[in-house]
Amino acid sequence: MNILMITQNDPAGMAIAFTNAINRYTEHSCRLITSQDRYGILFEKDIHIPDIHDDDFGEVEQLLKDADIFHFHMLQDENSHLGPLVIRDYMKGKKIIHHHHGHPDFLINAQSFNEKYKKLGRKVIVSTPDLLKVAENSVWIPNLVPINDVQYQPRYDNTLPTEPIKICQAPTRKYDKHTEVFKQAISKLKVQKPHIEEVIIERRPHLECLSIKRKCHIVFDHMRGWFGISSLESLAQGKPVIAGLDEWNIRYIKEFTGADRLPWLVARDIDSLAKLLKRLVTEPEQRQRSGTYARKFMEQYWTEQHALQLLLSIYMTD
Repeated sequence: MNILMITQNDPAGMAIAFTNAINRYTEHSCRLITSQDRYGILFEKDIHIPDIHDDDFGEVEQLLKDADIFHFHMLQDENSHLGPLVIRDYMKGKKIIHHHHGHPDFLINAQSFNEKYKKLGRKVIVSTPDLLKVAENSVWIPNLVPINDVQYQPRYDNTLPTEPIKICQAPTRKYDKHTEVFKQAISKLKVQKPHIEEVIIERRPHLECLSIKRKCHIVFDHMRGWFGISSLESLAQGKPVIAGLDEWNIRYIKEFTGADRLPWLVARDIDSLAKLLKRLVTEPEQRQRSGTYARKFMEQYWTEQHALQLLLSIYMTD
């Protein structure tokens, strides 16, 4: 089976992550076409439209012809163009998947998207459980990280008495990820514990971002009820991760993993965030326990193969 993933920018690097995982672990072939860069993150690419020279779109056209499945990410659809090629001209006989990652335009106009997908009988995937409330008749396929790649391997130094203790966040959009609340909590904590350092990572190449997070001691995601790819990356690296998971997300994560205990340290407001940060800063043994379980959880419950089973079941059903 030939799968063609198509997106403008790669949402949190998930398009290339799924592409690589399909090619690594299954007998199927997957390719990825991207047409934009955003945020300066520089995820790995396959075919990137701006990199095509001399208007040579022959490979793109061949991939469109040969694909059995068009797997659209974000807002891409059959009316999108890839250079001079319009995707709808190559739709005959293709299975169509729409994969949504919480783009604001989708959230604002969800009803029109839902009506279109219902009318056309399209399959819809969402990247986090909260989007199940927005995208009708959708299925949650968890985001994945290649936990055995070296960038995601733990460094067992969370208990070392080195200073400062680095507490980091890697928000794509600060206004959307409680960055100001995080900074306020850090400021309050610094009054009592001046040996801590706030690390805000933004607009850095992805590999550099992973390297910085790997050297930090504590990671904060956000408190919007769900979790970002930053959570999964940091859990794989064996870091204590704080996020404001709500009961809806906790329920679906437990259903997917089968785990009774989740590794996230839950904070839903500034007071609980400050309390958790203080505990992790002052108790290195707690940092070590949380980080060790985080890595164990990812190895046991959140493998690429596990998520791929769900994705392939979507691909295979009519």
